Amino acid sequence: MTKHTSPDHARLDRIVAEARQQRELREAGYRERALKLFPWICARCGREFSGLRLRELTVHHKDHNHDNNPADGSNWELLCLYCHDNEHARLLDEAVRGRGTGEQAAATYNPFADLQALLKKKSD
Repeated sequence: MTKHTSPDHARLDRIVAEARQQRELREAGYRERALKLFPWICARCGREFSGLRLRELTVHHKDHNHDNNPADGSNWELLCLYCHDNEHARLLDEAVRGRGTGEQAAATYNPFADLQALLKKKSD
């Protein structure tokens, strides 16, 4: 005979609160690092951010693994809220259409493509 016990809600609440706190600390850490590494420009639409609007710029994990945070930022890109939502919605759409084989369609737009030439022209 199995004995049914009620869950310890206080303990579960503590566990959930601790998990959320750890996630927030982890996110704050890589967000701050990403903001120091990269220009405050959305890598998809090219919009620039500063001041209060900087909070609209998010860190996107290219491989979708939020625990993969290399110090060089190679798994991150800064995306505005809209482009970040679009990126994840696009992947969900692909999965619904049966194309969710794990491969990602790469973005073709590179807002920094001519950055070196622009900087060189500015210094001349």
